Amino acid sequence: MHEMGIAMQIVEIATESIPKDMAHARVARVNLKVGKLAAVVPESLRFCFEVAARETPLAGAELHIEEIPVEARCNDCNHEWTISEPVFTCQKCNSGAIKILSGRELDIETIEIADEDATNVS
Repeated sequence: MHEMGIAMQIVEIATESIPKDMAHARVARVNLKVGKLAAVVPESLRFCFEVAARETPLAGAELHIEEIPVEARCNDCNHEWTISEPVFTCQKCNSGAIKILSGRELDIETIEIADEDATNVS
């Protein structure tokens, strides 16, 4: 399960991204973009993230995952389309000479810090 390794990297990157003058800040949410070809199971990644985030500034943080579809362009006829099944030939001319435009992403888009006032409610 490579999702644990990914989750550990997310926690490490997010922790290192907290500004030094906010040393006691808590991360509320991490927003990811994950392509359908990245071979990541979102539910597994969320579970692993929860485990990896324990006892870190990310404990209790939400992991929001935006799944990015597989987009392709034919090198022969320039037709662009979204690939929804495991057929990697052009829908228009049947060429196998295609370029994958999106769907391989695995990016941290944003890291949201919790509002300190919200955590100090009596």
